[in-house]
Amino acid sequence: MVYGRRNRGEHLASDVYADLYRFKVTEMIATAIFVGDYILRWITADIRLKKGKKSFWLYPFTFMAVIDLLSILSVSSFLNPAFRMLRFVRLLRIIRVMKLAWYSKPIATFAKILYKERHILMSVLIISLAYIFVTALVLFNVEPHVNPHTGEQTFNSFFDALYWATVTLTTVGYGDMCPVTDIGRFVSMLSSLFGVAIIALPSGVITASYLDELRDERKQ
Repeated sequence: MVYGRRNRGEHLASDVYADLYRFKVTEMIATAIFVGDYILRWITADIRLKKGKKSFWLYPFTFMAVIDLLSILSVSSFLNPAFRMLRFVRLLRIIRVMKLAWYSKPIATFAKILYKERHILMSVLIISLAYIFVTALVLFNVEPHVNPHTGEQTFNSFFDALYWATVTLTTVGYGDMCPVTDIGRFVSMLSSLFGVAIIALPSGVITASYLDELRDERKQ
C-alpha cells in the first residue's frame, strides 16, 4: 500500500512538472507574439497617429502601447520574478479582444441598433430602476427581518430588498428569500407581471430594428 501511494505520488509529481513545462513553453510563445505585435505596431504607428516622425516617439506613450508593454513584462515573469506583480495587467488585454469585436459586422449592426433605439431603451431602463427602487423600499419597510415561519433572516438590509426586487423583476426568482406579508406577496405578483412586460418591450424593439437593418442591407 505504501509503495502504491508513493508510486501515485511520483506519477502526480511527474504530471505537474510536465504541465509546468508546457506552461513555460506557452508563455515563451506568447511573449514572442506580443513582442512581435508591439514592434509591428510601433513601426506602423504613423498610419494611425499621422504625425510623421513624431509618431515613432509618441506611440510608446499611447494607452494601448502601455498596456501592450505591461502585458509583455507580465508574461516575461518567468525570466524575471520582479515582473510577477504585473501579471494582473494581462486582464487588460481583453480590451484588445473587445476592440477586434468592433470589426465584426453583426456586432457593429447591434451597436448601431442600440444607438438608434437609445431613447426607448433608456426610458425602459429608467422605469425599471425606479420600479426596483420603489418595490425594494416597500418590501424593506413592510417585511419582518426574520421569517416567523422558519426563523431565518430575510430582508436585513435595503440591499437585500434591492436584490430581491431585481431578481423578481427580471423573472429569475432564485427563491432564496421571499416576502411573508400580504403586501409583500402582492408586490411580488405585480413585479412578476411587470417584469414580463419590461423584458418583452426592449426585446421586441431590438428585434424589429434588427429586421429593419437587414431589409435595408438587402436593398443596398
